[in-house]
Amino acid sequence: MHVRWLTAFFDFPASEFGAEVTFWRAISGSTVSPPRGEFKEFATLEPFHGDPYLRVQRVDDGPGGMHLDLHVDDPSQAMLEAESRGATVESVADGVVTMRSPAGGVFCLIPWRNESVRARPIRWPGGGISIIDQLRFQVPSADFGTEVQFWAGLTGKDAGPTEGVDAVALNNSPRLSLQVVIMRTDESVASAHTAIAATNVPDEVERHEGWGATVVARSADCVQMADPCGRLYCITARNPRTGV
Repeated sequence: MHVRWLTAFFDFPASEFGAEVTFWRAISGSTVSPPRGEFKEFATLEPFHGDPYLRVQRVDDGPGGMHLDLHVDDPSQAMLEAESRGATVESVADGVVTMRSPAGGVFCLIPWRNESVRARPIRWPGGGISIIDQLRFQVPSADFGTEVQFWAGLTGKDAGPTEGVDAVALNNSPRLSLQVVIMRTDESVASAHTAIAATNVPDEVERHEGWGATVVARSADCVQMADPCGRLYCITARNPRTGV
């Protein structure tokens, strides 16, 4: 499978949709496209420079979450490869294949539309630079090794051994919009969240708090945040241009 581009999809419950879109538009330094879809349920967060890689969706059922779209030449052929690696098909509609990874994480295979230019990090007032650049899958510990090998195969990355490892970062490629990271967790259900690379983590945290986010936990190089509706994400001390 040749993955041409990656899109992080924010799935928001209807009651939170407007507030969530406003927050993530501000945090990412994006504009919002006109809504689309039969019920105007989709929109794109348009970066200042580069091709879009963040999208939002209003969902009618459940708490929402996040999923990853893999842009490929032929979704039908890619579906067969993903199935051979252990994924299962949820639905096929309008050229979009919705699947679940071996650990149960949702992802979609969609047609590639020539996206190729990565968004640039944003320089904020005060001099800090940041960008949303990772989608992190948290998977149950028992499924960690299988999930790493699954995503490594899809993204064309040799993951290596996983014993004793708590996180594996894949596909740090200049041609792709996002890096996929698989993280071991004690939770029983797989989930996903975004991570932001920032040159000045304290300033970035303060900016997010100004938009209504709250700090959940701190470590030496990462601050876990909750957005105004409780969605978790991370601000990390990494180079926004290289991801390192």
